[in-house]
Amino acid sequence: MNLGELVSALNNFASLSLAESWDSVGLLVEPSPPHTVKTLFLTNDLTEEVMEEAVQKKADLILSYHPPIFTPLKRVTWKTWKERLVVRALEHRIGIYSPHTAYDAIPHGVNNWLTKGLGVCNSVPLHPSTSPSYPNEGTHRIEFCADTAEHLETVLSKIKDIQEIFCLTTFPVRVEGKEQTRVSLNCSQKALLEVVALLSQNSLLDHKTEILILQKPLLPHTGMGRLCTLSKPASLSDIIERIKSHLKLPHVRLALGTGKTLDSPVKKAALCAGSGSSVLKGTEADLYLTGEMSHHDILDAVANGISVILCEHSNTERGFLSELGDMLSIHLQNKINVIVSEKDRDPLQVA
Repeated sequence: MNLGELVSALNNFASLSLAESWDSVGLLVEPSPPHTVKTLFLTNDLTEEVMEEAVQKKADLILSYHPPIFTPLKRVTWKTWKERLVVRALEHRIGIYSPHTAYDAIPHGVNNWLTKGLGVCNSVPLHPSTSPSYPNEGTHRIEFCADTAEHLETVLSKIKDIQEIFCLTTFPVRVEGKEQTRVSLNCSQKALLEVVALLSQNSLLDHKTEILILQKPLLPHTGMGRLCTLSKPASLSDIIERIKSHLKLPHVRLALGTGKTLDSPVKKAALCAGSGSSVLKGTEADLYLTGEMSHHDILDAVANGISVILCEHSNTERGFLSELGDMLSIHLQNKINVIVSEKDRDPLQVA
């Protein structure tokens, strides 16, 4: 499969527009064209050991969940390990693609996979994603009428001097039996105040003026984190065992919420794969499940009676790769070989 065709298919599988604005996603390293991909290699973290595995297995494209290039590289030399990844990739004509938080948001992504460790439950995103394409610009829409061409021209000339005005249109209307011109425009919050002041000064702020808040529609089952309601409450000790089994871990870290014990029932659990502090903070639940959290956010949760289970960052993500491999094989119609790294692992272990 041609690299461009494959990247397009991967973007269709999970739109990169769903990724967080700070993220580094998409095709990060591209060999000179034409580049044919016969083997797609999946990993959670692209370390030098994993890169050597990809070379040995003749990968043509590495899909690394975490982006190996996050902060900009000022040079590509043999000095640092991330620079060496780029050198090795280009030497062996291997592309690198990262989906990261786009896979966190999608309904069939990392967070939904993590919910399976709780048992049967219903889940909704903690922070729902909104449609990236609507509305295009502005936070508000203003519509008003002008009864004379001279009045209209005066107001429009002043509006055009205001910054952050978008989609300015005019169209004829009949209001109370009179021919008038209706003006519609999108604007920012800041520009809204200036437009309203201008309309007031020109006696155009009346019952026929409409101000609408433009809200992007929510995408169903899509967004960051998940709030899970178990079909049957389970004890915290049972939940711990389920999670360890799902993640194939011998140990997890636990902070008991104030007044809670291992026998305390869990009905609602909030989770976030990877680092969950910012996503989980302030959510009402019996349990927080994530890879890592800051010390002080753990203290806040515990003080509010919420127990916390930490599994280390990538342990809450890596198991998804096997499921992802099967989904991508179907999505790509088995046109390429999809394999999962055997060397990829969390850097932390219990000593």
